[in-house]
Amino acid sequence: MTKSIFQESIVKRALLHVAVVFFVVSCSVDPKNKQHSGSTIKEVMDSVITRVYANVSPNEYPTIDDAFMLDFLTKDEKSVLATQYQYFKVNVPVTVSLMRNIDQKTIPFWLKESGFQKTKDQVKNEVYTYEIWQKDFEPGWVHLGIPGFDKHRPVYFITVGPKNISDELKITEAYPSEYSLETMKKGAFTYHDWSDLNITELPAELEGQVLFTTVRGRAREAHVEGAFRKTKFPSSNKPDQIVLTWSKDPTNSIDIQWRTDTSVKNGDVAYWKTGTNDTVFVQATTKSMEDRMLYNDRYIHRHTVHLNGLDHGSSYKYKVGSKEDDSWSKPYNFKTEADQTTDFSFIWFGDTHKDPKWAENLQKANLRHPEISFYSIAGDVVTTGLYRNEWDEFFGYEKEVFSQKPLMPVPGNHDRQDGLGAWMYYELFSLPENGPKEVHPESTYAFEYGNALFLMIDSTHPNEAQTVWIEEQLRNSKATWKFAMFHFPPYNFEEPYLDIQEAWCGIFDTYHVDMVMSGHIHYYMRSKPMNDGKVVDSFNKGTVYAVSIGTNGNHDEIGQEPYAEKRFKEGRYYQHMTIKNGILQYNTYNEAGEIVDSFEIKK
Repeated sequence: MTKSIFQESIVKRALLHVAVVFFVVSCSVDPKNKQHSGSTIKEVMDSVITRVYANVSPNEYPTIDDAFMLDFLTKDEKSVLATQYQYFKVNVPVTVSLMRNIDQKTIPFWLKESGFQKTKDQVKNEVYTYEIWQKDFEPGWVHLGIPGFDKHRPVYFITVGPKNISDELKITEAYPSEYSLETMKKGAFTYHDWSDLNITELPAELEGQVLFTTVRGRAREAHVEGAFRKTKFPSSNKPDQIVLTWSKDPTNSIDIQWRTDTSVKNGDVAYWKTGTNDTVFVQATTKSMEDRMLYNDRYIHRHTVHLNGLDHGSSYKYKVGSKEDDSWSKPYNFKTEADQTTDFSFIWFGDTHKDPKWAENLQKANLRHPEISFYSIAGDVVTTGLYRNEWDEFFGYEKEVFSQKPLMPVPGNHDRQDGLGAWMYYELFSLPENGPKEVHPESTYAFEYGNALFLMIDSTHPNEAQTVWIEEQLRNSKATWKFAMFHFPPYNFEEPYLDIQEAWCGIFDTYHVDMVMSGHIHYYMRSKPMNDGKVVDSFNKGTVYAVSIGTNGNHDEIGQEPYAEKRFKEGRYYQHMTIKNGILQYNTYNEAGEIVDSFEIKK
């Protein structure tokens, strides 16, 4: 039987029971502990980049490299960068082995200076080869520096072993504390954001040592080489990036988010029922949002308002801005869900990747289907979710479609990257917080619209709690129609997700989920109805699995899929789904506005 992604994490934790005894404090070391400098890596890099912006022309940013940085940094800044990236205490003399990927062109500036020496040995995993650098430390603090000023994603990792094999090693006060300590051996993983990339070769002397795991995203902490970016859509004192979502009941609430530059300190929404002049003002929650390497728009403000107590099935007008400055956007419209509605329609996309061609398709769909209630995107909304300029392009290209129809997305692997989470995604969308407690409050959630239940699941960060939550939601639901949306498609030609099939698809069978909507593989596939991994002869006996794409496909061939009803290896599509009089009508449109796939489910 294939080991599930959920079981895998449990197995990894079990590896902590090894011959060497070690302990990790539950919280990180205080960066201002007397054993450490008064600054953190982030504080230093924030200050350094601010100084770059003040003293270096943007034309020179592409030329900034390791040599530039070593000349530009002060002695104290170099000291922090050489010591505060990773640190911990040991109780006995130890040897620290540092595995540095051989493809990284520049050796970290501090490595030789601090006494590390390169050995003749290597460590390998299934993709990369690492050279081994070693240094002996006496009992006390061990300090290590940044991987470099480049963004070399397979960052270094370390193992620690006692110099005297009879010593009982204890590791305490480790920073950062969120990454587990494992046992170094064949089959061990090093990167939490690529946990199935396993060690295949290692010297015998490292076998059984304490392995400090990490994430590839740590390459970004001091990244400057090729790191400076410019947004095509910088903020101003005028509101933009206006987007509607729901975090509560669609019948009586709406959430409104927008952007301004930091000169606008506070935000407000003015709204009124269509056809009246009775205007209500609601103050926004305003948060500052930083992208350090976005040199023409480093800081912005994001404003969010939750409107509650609205009338069911009613049309409203609203505008966003600031009462303090008496500066407002133009008026926009939204409509609440009618009480006990059973007829509605919505549109969903697969991966959009902030593609301007996708946005053109969105605008055509918006004109073609003015009656729809909301939009959804099945993850990979942008290509690099940690770059705010990409989110600026997403909103800039969609041209305010989402200011009048809510967007209810799920995160994809490109929206959360390199083990650093999807924090920008969460800052930009106000979504329900009714998912399992063990995941981010807005990553997995549920909402009902009409007589349909929508389970919006973060498949990029799955765990057992989600499985329990999915079953609870379906078991307790009285909805006529049940849908699930998540990024990784359980059935596809390229990378079938056997763990998702094992963990979730059986639950979908038990409670008869009508459709699962996904993206990720960059092609179009709609399955025949399936139950227990097999094709069945009726939509009322099985679940339809659909994979779609808003940006273009990237496959020359798409193999064979005996369970598939319709497939396209390229093209941009959207799905228009209508529920009316107990019938689900599914239509897939291409860029030309042609229906290229359709079916009906009757209940």
